[in-house]
Amino acid sequence: MSDSHVRQRLRSLLELLSSMRFAIALLTVICIASVIGTVIQQHEPVNNYVNQFDPFWSQLFLALKLNAVYSAWWFLLILAFLVISTSLCLTRHTPKYLADLRNFKEDIREKSLQSFSLKARADLPEPSQAAAQRIGQGLVQLGWRVKVQERTTKDGQGFMVAAKKGAANKLGYIAAHTAIVLICLGGLLDGDLVVRAQMWLGGKTPYSGVGRISDVIDQHRLSVTNPTFRGNLPVAEGTQADTAILNQSDGVLLQPLPFAIELKKFIVEYYDTGMPKLFASEVVIHDYETGEAIPKRIEVNHPARHRGVEIYQSSFDDGGSKVKLRATPFTATEKPFELASIVGESTPLPNLEGGPMTLELTQLRTINVENFSNTEDAAVDVRKVDLRSALDARMGAGHKTSTEKKLRNIGPSIGYKLRDSAGQAREYQNYMLPVEMDEGAPVFLLGVRDSEAQPFRYLRVPADPEGTMNTFMRLRLALQDPAQREAAVRSYANNAAPTDRTDLRQALADSALRIATLYAGTGRTPDGGLQALGKYLEESVPEAERERASEVLLRILNGTLYELAQHTRAQAQLPPLSPSQETQRFMAQSVFALSDAQYYPATAAFMLDDFQQVQASVFQVARAPGKKVVYLGCFFLIVGIFGMLYVRDRRLWVWLAPAAGNEKNTHATMAMSCNRKLIDIDREFAQLNHQLLGAAAPAPAVPEV
Repeated sequence: MSDSHVRQRLRSLLELLSSMRFAIALLTVICIASVIGTVIQQHEPVNNYVNQFDPFWSQLFLALKLNAVYSAWWFLLILAFLVISTSLCLTRHTPKYLADLRNFKEDIREKSLQSFSLKARADLPEPSQAAAQRIGQGLVQLGWRVKVQERTTKDGQGFMVAAKKGAANKLGYIAAHTAIVLICLGGLLDGDLVVRAQMWLGGKTPYSGVGRISDVIDQHRLSVTNPTFRGNLPVAEGTQADTAILNQSDGVLLQPLPFAIELKKFIVEYYDTGMPKLFASEVVIHDYETGEAIPKRIEVNHPARHRGVEIYQSSFDDGGSKVKLRATPFTATEKPFELASIVGESTPLPNLEGGPMTLELTQLRTINVENFSNTEDAAVDVRKVDLRSALDARMGAGHKTSTEKKLRNIGPSIGYKLRDSAGQAREYQNYMLPVEMDEGAPVFLLGVRDSEAQPFRYLRVPADPEGTMNTFMRLRLALQDPAQREAAVRSYANNAAPTDRTDLRQALADSALRIATLYAGTGRTPDGGLQALGKYLEESVPEAERERASEVLLRILNGTLYELAQHTRAQAQLPPLSPSQETQRFMAQSVFALSDAQYYPATAAFMLDDFQQVQASVFQVARAPGKKVVYLGCFFLIVGIFGMLYVRDRRLWVWLAPAAGNEKNTHATMAMSCNRKLIDIDREFAQLNHQLLGAAAPAPAVPEV
């Protein structure tokens, strides 16, 4: 290939890179990628993407690095090309714009003025030199920059008055494109480009294991003099930390700091809605070089700064709270036991009926504010139209809503996972205190879900008069015992049937035993509960009689369970349930809970008995040298947009030539151009025509009716 062909291809490539269309295309791709990075949560564990999307799409997203868009190689490459393209565009056009700022274009010919859309002619009763001086001074007083050129014509000396105004429009173009370069450079400096370069050139790799931070080798640690980074630093109360964690798509990198942060006290305040109102951390910064201990208070939007590192209050977490749990079994073979553990740690449970399990404590929440408003069941009159109330509910303060909220703190809860030997885990969330439901018995909420992508499903266990789950648990175990079922059935039949009707008593006992047995199920699979009774009615009772039969069946079931509960409380040496409305609510909720409990996937529920909370503060530490570059770019962007949108580049030419045969009169030709055609330009030109050439003043515009 000859040198001319090489130069031609390089010239074509340079033309492409410096073209505005290429830069706009790159900016469009960056905007689309930014939208994807906003919609898809970044740097999440792989399992979260598999649960949220199916395996095929999750693998595709991971292959395209959509889980880490802003640190993906293609995103950084596009950003770098945008910087190159915009820089070349500036290099290519800036000299022309700067030269245009100095050029008045006074060499324009008289005939060229006739091609302008804004033009005017007039005969002036004064010599051309005097007219040029008057018009030039008038334009200067109006804020125009003026240059006068003298020309020789056949009728004498002529003058070209060239004026311009709004040159800042060109400077706005330069400032706006410079802003794009600066902002992109700042993004590259504060992004993962420097960290990626250390990984590529320095042999650093992400760490994907578990264990103590101090045990991680140097291969996974960045230099303490790393010029740019952004990571998280969790610190528990009473402890200190000096190593930030930089999340990567395939692990984490550790960033040592030149100081340690000791958390003395973490402060969190809440609104009535349960949303956090204030995060604040009382910390002491221990400088390794000077040995100085510097007390600081860090709040949201009020960071601290030390040795070029910004320390932001990001969030809060559990710092290793100590909890005491009580295992409440759902089967007769399990025995209740207690254990003490720490949130964040795992405890092996080798003797559970379902096989060996591992208890992983994930979360302790001391405050749980929930909305207990029940507007769905309220009767609505569709004929009622109250526009004022509807508008008032939706206007006014920003926190107002169209539905009334009934917020209530329902107390502490413990979150944990039970992981089997195959590595499969379910997540549980149990509340420590019974929850007072509207017009119902107080219940303990036992939540369970198979994955984080699903909401919790709650088993509502009614609380007994002592405020515990013990009566319900004893009732469930007794229901699975045939001997105790038969004893409860005989007691129910004796109390419900007349003493002189032994035949009726026996028939009632047989029916009650059949219903209780169906309701109890086999205990191996979910084949009991209300579902079993419903199936029995469908198979044995005609459809026309099912409603009446179901009422009789539920009455018998409630009576049998009531006697069974009284027997279990007598065995536990507790007073019997009194015949009251509270007892009716307890038994009604027990019927539903016993039916739902067969679907509870664990053989025991771990309830929170006591806890000692330890708070932890999560700081975001960042060294961002590109921040000032971005701020400078934002300033240039504001200046550039203002210059391009609100400043109009206007040029005015007035050709003054002596009239033919009379040097005391002057023939004037005026023309004006503007970079944007607006109605104001026509009005301004007419005003200049009146002021400079003496034409009639423009009539005021009459609005159309």
